[in-house]
Amino acid sequence: MSAISIGQAVVLGAVEGVTEFLPVSSTGHLKIVEGLMGIPVDDDAVIGFSAVIQVGAIAAVLVYFSKDIARIVSAWGRGLRDREERYHHDYKFAWWVILATVPVVVVGLAAKSLIKGPLASLWVVAGSLIVGSAVMWWADRTGRHKRGEDDTSFTDAMLVGGSQILALLFPGFSRSGATMSTALLLDLDRVAATRLSFFLGIPALTGAGLYELKDALGTGTGAAPLAVGTLVSFVVAYASIAWLLKFVAQHTFNTFVIYRIAVGVLLFGLLGTGVLHS
Repeated sequence: MSAISIGQAVVLGAVEGVTEFLPVSSTGHLKIVEGLMGIPVDDDAVIGFSAVIQVGAIAAVLVYFSKDIARIVSAWGRGLRDREERYHHDYKFAWWVILATVPVVVVGLAAKSLIKGPLASLWVVAGSLIVGSAVMWWADRTGRHKRGEDDTSFTDAMLVGGSQILALLFPGFSRSGATMSTALLLDLDRVAATRLSFFLGIPALTGAGLYELKDALGTGTGAAPLAVGTLVSFVVAYASIAWLLKFVAQHTFNTFVIYRIAVGVLLFGLLGTGVLHS
């Protein structure tokens, strides 16, 4: 019998799609919803399922930004053949995305037992939601928002890419939240910070999904729930991306800060009263 039913897959896919690219922690929300539905959050099949359905959200990024991605990949290919093309920003940006993914991959493999063990606790999720909110508020308040996407550098990419480690180790901190906050502290504007977060998430999240696929399929989660969850994640994530880019062009991140604090406090309350178990 599958560890996750079709109905549960639909719900989790929708949660993943809504929250993957919003700076509110998709991992944290998935763990909360899994706990409310009585799904064991530390089960290998469940962890694998959560990682695999992220591929649906990543597919939404690939489709939404297909023209940008095609341009960047094309520039990278030309640069491999022609030295003159290597001065093009898109060629350099492609390498930056690749190199900026290395730190999170290394840490993810080295700390796998911690990530799937003690750090998977809902107590950690609740604390990370609140601490990450403070970081986001500070970054949005102090960042000068004066640099656009064309002004990004190798240092920016490495620092923003490396910040994904925070979300890897502390579910609830939010990969999007960590990367966007770091980009804001580097004085990128909100749209540039958001787009950079999207592009840097493509290799990291795709790799995580493919790596966890064997666990998801081999420990009780059937192909049907995986397919349904991934499809729902794709559809919802596409809509979420379009909404977020319009939102950050006109608003601060304060809405997300307040929401994260409220969810963190609520989660502490649910854990403290025994409604949820870590």
